[in-house]
Amino acid sequence: MTDTQEPYIALSGIRKGYRIGGEAIPIFSNLDLAIPRGDFVAIMGPSGSGKSTLLNMLAGIDRPDAGTLRIGSSRLDQMGEAARSSWRAHHMGIVFQFYNLLPMLTAAENVELPLLLKPLSARERRTRVDKVLDLVGLAGREKQYPAMMSGGQQQRVGIARAIVSDPGLLLCDEPTGDLDRKSADEVLEMLRFLNRELGKTIVMVTHDPQAALYAKRTLHLDKGDFIEEKRAA
Repeated sequence: MTDTQEPYIALSGIRKGYRIGGEAIPIFSNLDLAIPRGDFVAIMGPSGSGKSTLLNMLAGIDRPDAGTLRIGSSRLDQMGEAARSSWRAHHMGIVFQFYNLLPMLTAAENVELPLLLKPLSARERRTRVDKVLDLVGLAGREKQYPAMMSGGQQQRVGIARAIVSDPGLLLCDEPTGDLDRKSADEVLEMLRFLNRELGKTIVMVTHDPQAALYAKRTLHLDKGDFIEEKRAA
């Protein structure tokens, strides 16, 4: 990214806090963040540092109390809840720690869910589902239910669901937190592929230093601010 290009994700002067009982709990007092399009950023930090709050704001689930939050040409801080929900459905995919698959649906049916909101025929939806399941290495497992799959396979279904609408941004919330090392590395290799080969911008919250090595850079949050940045060699 050159100096004349605006970042894809830009947070400036972000303030965010919560009230618990009568006590105000500040999370961010003046947070700035710039992420260029096509970056793969890992965000690390101790519990309570603000990682989940940051991810929720980037996802449009929550809104800052003050400051600007822009993704692409959209100002999420100026949107109401319904507008943020619509924006999220069209522009981003989310990968969860515990997969969030519906157990009564097959792999293909779980992946198809985001497409039900789009004006596509059943044939078009099936074509997209088959394509992304093949991309994540699950061709032939379309009719399997989550209980028939390993944790790593379930997370691949979760990734397929996140990318089936072809969003530009993927948010990953501890995507390997429930996996063994081998399965975790396979999932992280998939995320790296999506970033390098398909140009997806990825923001990944993780506690795992090994997972962070797959990102292009690592940001450390502590007490509501970034204290360190490490770039991949």
